[in-house]
Amino acid sequence: MSEPVTVSELSFKMRGREDIRLLDVRELFEWEMGHIPEAIHIPLAELGERSSELENWRDQEVVVYCHHGVRSAHAVAWLSQLGFKNARNLTGGIDEWSRVIDPALDRY
Repeated sequence: MSEPVTVSELSFKMRGREDIRLLDVRELFEWEMGHIPEAIHIPLAELGERSSELENWRDQEVVVYCHHGVRSAHAVAWLSQLGFKNARNLTGGIDEWSRVIDPALDRY
């Protein structure tokens, strides 16, 4: 399994226009409160049945996030078992992102 990524590392990569895929595994009501731009939303409970939507991401860097990093850690482990070579968990999740990178996002 790949090393986690910090919010500062992710922000730096995004500013540098690196080819990163973002996956938000929170529930719909959480997604609607705010999310990182360019992320796609697949709740953790639906990831098994919807993993084919990510098939073209298999060899790319995929950063997965949730509220604090617990659900996304489960998603990263699962994606790694499916052969995603560079799935990474966002340390601290959207909560850390909103505190450090984008304070305009509502915290909950």
